Amino acid sequence: MFDEAYEKLDLDETATIIEMVNKQVEGSLFDPLETTILAIDVPFYKDYRFLDIADHATKPPLQRYVLQKKGTQDFTLLDWTYKTIYDLNEKAPIELTDKNIIDYVRFFYQFVKGRHGRFIICESVENIHWKDEPPEEIRKALNQVLVPFKIIEKREDGVYKMHGCMMLKDALFKVDIYVEPNGRITMADHEILIEDIPVLDLTFGQ
Repeated sequence: MFDEAYEKLDLDETATIIEMVNKQVEGSLFDPLETTILAIDVPFYKDYRFLDIADHATKPPLQRYVLQKKGTQDFTLLDWTYKTIYDLNEKAPIELTDKNIIDYVRFFYQFVKGRHGRFIICESVENIHWKDEPPEEIRKALNQVLVPFKIIEKREDGVYKMHGCMMLKDALFKVDIYVEPNGRITMADHEILIEDIPVLDLTFGQ
């Protein structure tokens, strides 16, 4: 998700984190002996790291995503709502720059689900969750319309205007995104490019 490499935590640190995270997890609990935690610094939260916590010994595999304030037992469990991220933006606080704004937008849409499902950022055909492998001509046609997310402008009030391609369910569209200094995101001026793309339904997936 971010440019740097993930660090695999050792058993002692994993056990300490699992003890705290299990208090916030409903249902199945993580077993520290079967759990792997990968950690990476978060570029837009100065003192936080992102934890990918997974126990693949369970069926189905148990996985959660957590933000931890470094050196503390302050854990924020991502619950697929924008409110959790917005609350952390205020608490951390968030620090957006030209270098990390795209990381933040990707992070936000990866871990937020709306009423109608997840908005999937599509910068190449590899970002599309196909039901079946598409023919080469379809891949080429899509690659001609897909564009990387980019900054269009940064206004005097600190709001970033960005542009890129996204999917909702089976529709691919171009869209402008506005990001306020506090991390709040709004979408505008969407233009549908292609509909009825044969993709997996990720509405209830993680």
